[in-house]
Amino acid sequence: MSNVAAGDLRHRVLIQEQVTTRDSDGVAQTAWVDVATVWASVEPLSAREFIQSGQTQAAVTARITIRYRPGLQASMRLVHRGQTFNIAGLLPDKASGLEYITIPVSAGVNDGQ
Repeated sequence: MSNVAAGDLRHRVLIQEQVTTRDSDGVAQTAWVDVATVWASVEPLSAREFIQSGQTQAAVTARITIRYRPGLQASMRLVHRGQTFNIAGLLPDKASGLEYITIPVSAGVNDGQ
């Protein structure tokens, strides 16, 4: 999906990252914080694509494409319509690597870790 039309990015997706802080007693607390809300294309994988993905990729259930965003990391997670998606990888567009990122995701497998 290297040539994405603006109209394809019609879903709002929240990017979150995990942050660890320490309270006044020095106890570590981990929370997910919002980084940005972006326009995206959200495409569930077809049954055929799911089978072809193989055993190592079996948890991947969809692909989300967004405009290139510096700082995006596989340790972050995406939220779309209240459903949490764990990032399985970041695939930059073939032409420049700086226009779009396609993100294979899994739904609710391990809460983003």
